Amino acid sequence: MIISSDWQLALRDITRLAVAYVLALPVGWYRERQAHTIGLRTFPLVATASCAYVLLSMPGSQPDPAAQSRIIQGLVAGIGFIGGGAILKAEGGVVGTATAASIWNTGALGAAVAQERYVLAFVLSVLNLVSLRVLLPLKLYLDGKQGRDPEAGPK
Repeated sequence: MIISSDWQLALRDITRLAVAYVLALPVGWYRERQAHTIGLRTFPLVATASCAYVLLSMPGSQPDPAAQSRIIQGLVAGIGFIGGGAILKAEGGVVGTATAASIWNTGALGAAVAQERYVLAFVLSVLNLVSLRVLLPLKLYLDGKQGRDPEAGPK
């Protein structure tokens, strides 16, 4: 029989997963609008999966710091692997590093939400979006000043 505290725990976990999902959506939406292959589906999935793995290390209300540390270490490695797949060598340069860094950031966002560090998660989301969207014109300007073709990616 499921008791009331089980439902409360489930509701708390579902709420955290939803918060992680929602905080990752703006970055995914922006990347999708910019026609990047990694976007609207990937970023929220990375955030919710990261949140879920950290939640799994917190059975009930008794978090195990050693278990959380191992889970977060695994997340860092696993998300690094996913991010590595986003980095491509093209035309003598490398592209996809911002996407890879954004994926890594989104994993940290999900882990922060799981630990109820909502302000940290929100700041990570905002900084990610600002770095991608607001700093892009500056990057393109600097690429142009340095004689790089902004459309070909960084060299």
